[in-house]
Amino acid sequence: MRHEITVRECATPRHTTRYLAAGLADGPLIVFVHGWPELAVSWRHQIECFAALGFRVVAPDMRGYGGSTVHPACADYAMAQVVHDMVELLAHLGRDKAIWVGHDWGSPVVWSMASHHAEKCLGVANLCVPYLPRGFTLDSLLPLVDRNVYPQALYPAGQWDYQCHYQESFEAARAALEADPLRTVKALMRSGDPEGRGKPYRTATMRRDGGWFGGAGIAPDLPRDPAVLSEEALAEYADRLRCNGFFGPDAWYMNMERNAAFAAAAPDAGRLAVPVLFLHAAFDWICETRDSQLASPMRALCSDLSEAVVDSGHWMQQEQPERVNACLATWIARRIDLEERTA
Repeated sequence: MRHEITVRECATPRHTTRYLAAGLADGPLIVFVHGWPELAVSWRHQIECFAALGFRVVAPDMRGYGGSTVHPACADYAMAQVVHDMVELLAHLGRDKAIWVGHDWGSPVVWSMASHHAEKCLGVANLCVPYLPRGFTLDSLLPLVDRNVYPQALYPAGQWDYQCHYQESFEAARAALEADPLRTVKALMRSGDPEGRGKPYRTATMRRDGGWFGGAGIAPDLPRDPAVLSEEALAEYADRLRCNGFFGPDAWYMNMERNAAFAAAAPDAGRLAVPVLFLHAAFDWICETRDSQLASPMRALCSDLSEAVVDSGHWMQQEQPERVNACLATWIARRIDLEERTA
């Protein structure tokens, strides 16, 4: 049985969040938070699954994306602003708490909900990007680079060189992604490759190469990867990115100092006591967590941590939806007290 998915809005004087909603109106609330350069539709498999399990499921378009407000300044995309959006969304939904699930840049949002607003979290689960208590910033990431794969002399920023490219050449990075959004999405959203283990990933030489796509200024025209993208999802991503552009999505990378200051203000030095699930993507060579130390800070600061490995690349919830859904459902059944929720 398919559940109706409705499109709704949470509008406040400071921001409008468009979101998808499905499932029982009074079911336990689970909020799925997407990353770069996705949309709420990236959670299509999870929305259907958890609506069928009796949850109230909500998936917002984050600021700068889809039908949500596209703000004009890079500072508008600082983590404190995005977390405020989620607090307002929760109040709009008439709830005090939710289970929060994030992917990619959605993960720092969800981690920040747990560190700054634990009272609003029944539990948090994140895909690919582990908890970094000092913030998802280059200062946090660079000390954790696997120097066996990325020798300092050749790859000073490791796989995170693409983030340095944003800092140094924001408009050029944006222009390459905007040159043909359909091609951009097809080139980026691809299945994981097990053969990449132990090899430098292409994002490690972005500045040396002259930018995205080897400096070509436009994405290669690759076929759609059906393991990740349906025709409908591809069309929605491309249409929305054509309409909104990449300023908003890319501006998320331009708030390192602001995000570090926000992270430093978390209570109890950022320690998390709420139930936490982290899903490692076995073939994600940017957020590589099996061989590097990227997940070490998370393990040190989460008192109720569960972990699982999914055989996928970075676009985990789309590439391996059944496995992701099973991991989430099992963790919720074992670790979350759904009776604690408030209507």
